[in-house]
Amino acid sequence: MPDPMRLRFPPSPTGYLHVGGARTALFNWLLARQSGGALVLRIEDTDRDRSSEAHTQAILDGMEWLGLDWDEGPTFQSDGVERHREAALRLLAEGRAYRDFTDPAALREEAAERGIGHPSVLAREKAEALGVEGAERRAAAGEPHAIRLRVPEGDTRWHDLVHGPMSFPNADIDDFVILRSDGSPVYNLAVVCDDAHQHITHVVRGDDHLSNTPKQILLYEALGLPVPVFGHVPMILGPDGKRLSKRHGATAVGDYAGEGILPDAMVNFLALLGWNPGDEREVMGRDELIESFSMDRVQKKSAVFDTEKLGWFNGQYLAALPSAELEPLFVERLEARGIGPAHWAEGAGSAGSAEIHRLLDLLKVRARTVEDLARQAEPYLLDDVAFDEGAVAKHWLRDREGAAERLDAVAGALADGPWEEGALETRLRACAEALGVGAGKVIHPLRVALTGQAHSPGIFEVLVVLGRHRALRRIERALSLVRDPDFSLS
Repeated sequence: MPDPMRLRFPPSPTGYLHVGGARTALFNWLLARQSGGALVLRIEDTDRDRSSEAHTQAILDGMEWLGLDWDEGPTFQSDGVERHREAALRLLAEGRAYRDFTDPAALREEAAERGIGHPSVLAREKAEALGVEGAERRAAAGEPHAIRLRVPEGDTRWHDLVHGPMSFPNADIDDFVILRSDGSPVYNLAVVCDDAHQHITHVVRGDDHLSNTPKQILLYEALGLPVPVFGHVPMILGPDGKRLSKRHGATAVGDYAGEGILPDAMVNFLALLGWNPGDEREVMGRDELIESFSMDRVQKKSAVFDTEKLGWFNGQYLAALPSAELEPLFVERLEARGIGPAHWAEGAGSAGSAEIHRLLDLLKVRARTVEDLARQAEPYLLDDVAFDEGAVAKHWLRDREGAAERLDAVAGALADGPWEEGALETRLRACAEALGVGAGKVIHPLRVALTGQAHSPGIFEVLVVLGRHRALRRIERALSLVRDPDFSLS
């Protein structure tokens, strides 16, 4: 087992927990659990105008739904503001930072006029001309000013867990502001102070933070703090190759929960976005993911979020989930559709019954989501069957007389005898043979009569789940419709 790691997941409560953040949280969680270390949940709420308690709660709910538990927190970045300011003032006192009294817009304008690429070059020039004593007198007089880090010469280097050796010339980095003129710390200073305060050993985050890393390393070094190990994971793109957004469909974890995606399926899917176990495995449980995960198999290139693949994963987990565990999710989804147990037809079964578990066993292998499962279950739970227009046209109305004849013969064949799959199959095939037609000519109109659809699970399984009384009643209704010359769905 690797040495215990201290990792953090630091979402900003300016929005919901999106799939990119969830994938980052998962990678950190896997490393913490694999190493026997700790995952710290830190809410980075320093953007007071856009942060909200509702978004914070949505992030916590999303983490809990995914089953990504944390060991410490949630802590809030805003609680450490004084500690962040103290760090900036210490850098100022040690000469590693300086006061900047310039107006940002005027500074940019003068830098452009003088052909200076980095306005901070001009800011440092003015600060040195003013001197430390002059700057202290103006600050003591209450004149507003920012504090900038004095970026040293040379390069900033680190070994990235994903990208390998990385190097940024310090000449390309401005003397960046670490404390604004209103006294508030900037993001990079707050993050460094908090990571050091919480003894974070490994920072695993998205590629969009790569540009922040050299600045943060400079701050660690200036403050004399140990520099954590960094790893930057690839971005998640939509199928069109562009950054994932709402135009690609749902992006927040809560949206997928609402659509009937199972948390274990989402975790499995997210783990394989930008990482692979090095073999052909795809369906992997949490313990297997924890055992197999490693940063050296995280890809450098961006990952593509494929909703079809997510549906496939969810279907695999639905099919494997015991029906007793699936039933509460199923009933909840039916309630949302307005057809909870109080609306079920007589003979459909009751919550927790063997009939409902048999229905779930029948349908779950064909469903992709719990919502899909609930939709497929409607014909089995309600008295009225909603008929698909295309199925009715093809299997009933194209040959009304033939369809009526076959349905009538089926009703007779099913009226008596054992009600189990083998016996039902024997009687239906004998019925088709007696009519001189293939079994499909009997089964297709029967399927429409029983489910309203052109496709369903095996017809003999469907008959068993519906039971003799309900099945015969539906066949009788179908016969009356087929024989009615005015009947049409178009």
